[in-house]
Amino acid sequence: MVTIPEYYVGKNVLITGATGFMGKVLLEKLLRSCPGVKAAYVLVRPKAGQAPDARIADMINCKLFDRLREDQPDFAGKIVAINSDLTQPNLDLSAEDQETLTGCINVVFHCAATIRFNEPLKDAMQLNVLATQKMVSLAHRMKHLEVFIHVSTAYANCDRELIEEVVYPPPVDYRKLIDTLEWMDDKLVSLMTPRLLGERPNTYTYTKALAEQLVQQECGNLNIAIIRPSIVGASWKEPFPGWIDNFNGPSGIFIAAGKGILRTMRASNNAVADLVPVDVVINTTLAAAWYSGSQRHARPRSLLVYNCTTGGINPFHWGEVEYCINMTFKTNPLEQAFRRPNVNLRSNPFTNQYWTTVSHTLPALLYDGFLMLTGQKPRMMKTITRLHKAMMVLEYFTSHSWVWNTDNVTMLMNQMGAEDKKAAEYSLHFQHCSGGFNLAHFHRPLADGQKHLVLRGQLVLQVPVLFQSLQHHEILNPHLRPHHLLLS
Repeated sequence: MVTIPEYYVGKNVLITGATGFMGKVLLEKLLRSCPGVKAAYVLVRPKAGQAPDARIADMINCKLFDRLREDQPDFAGKIVAINSDLTQPNLDLSAEDQETLTGCINVVFHCAATIRFNEPLKDAMQLNVLATQKMVSLAHRMKHLEVFIHVSTAYANCDRELIEEVVYPPPVDYRKLIDTLEWMDDKLVSLMTPRLLGERPNTYTYTKALAEQLVQQECGNLNIAIIRPSIVGASWKEPFPGWIDNFNGPSGIFIAAGKGILRTMRASNNAVADLVPVDVVINTTLAAAWYSGSQRHARPRSLLVYNCTTGGINPFHWGEVEYCINMTFKTNPLEQAFRRPNVNLRSNPFTNQYWTTVSHTLPALLYDGFLMLTGQKPRMMKTITRLHKAMMVLEYFTSHSWVWNTDNVTMLMNQMGAEDKKAAEYSLHFQHCSGGFNLAHFHRPLADGQKHLVLRGQLVLQVPVLFQSLQHHEILNPHLRPHHLLLS
């Protein structure tokens, strides 16, 4: 079997969502680790008066691409920006671009989606379901397509406690829902949304479940695989430790805790914190395409699902996250912190609401009052309000636990040859699967001084390592064993 870099030699790859967090890492990793790739076509819509070419040019100037730029100074020549809008008919592709893509693309990575958890249902359907339908339709017309990778989420089936690597029956038939939403006005859709969601917490997980069914139902003879990452966080190792470009999800929560702004949060100490570094997800994604593509003639064609999660074998709990955050920020405090970091996770909603008022709202009001008295613009209540909205969105995921089967991810690792297993660019993937990867190792390279959080290519603040070394953690927690900190 060919190695992963060998598989991508001469391949034309199409990526959607390339300007998003995961899409950027995927593009960088593909070009850096598989230098033989022929071209990477990226679907990009004009935004804020910027043409697709200009948006990509700005994007690849960020720090994320520095290592690639050093290794391959002319890498930008392999990136082809295609003007496209996934919400428009035919993806808003020109006839010429359609002909180009259908005539040359070998591998498709469909990463584009709205990750706003509470997006109105119509908008979430448009971006997560209908856009996927258009991409699958385009893929059917591609003459040389070898594999289509659809990036979903591990929480698409969060109404189940045990989640296997299969596509589950959806809550409703996506075709009927699409037809129904066409004639409904926004107010009526808003009224019926809670009933449609059922036990799912938001439109994001709901529409991602529908998108999986769509992919299964409409794939036909396409060679398709689905990647389901859990909560995606900063990079562990590639292209450098700690890279992230947003404050979404746990990243913003960690920073708020370090700044002393966040003091209380609703979460279950015993719930598993299924956090996965973005480079682990991308390595799994590239390896999945390699396996499905290189084995397309050697095995029966079937849709493979990969649960890219970390808590199934070596769970790490939110209670341990609380401990690590407090110890880390006390040892390595942030500059210009609002007050001493001391976050507490509370499972009781009433207790949490009380402490939210006492430790968040009242101090923010007092601080804003001081700012106004000194002639400055009040800002803390605005920050607290945004923080509370983010915490409400995450509450469901910090208060529940799931068990994900990861047999296909283990199989994928076992299929790799010795050369790929030893190769530096894929070592993360294998350490992740074999149990050699842990939260202490995740942050150990960042422990010298402070790590930099990179937002949109600029260093906007310094963030100390969130977790100390494994030895330090064991000294302070003698009852914890090393395997408790391992990620699968």
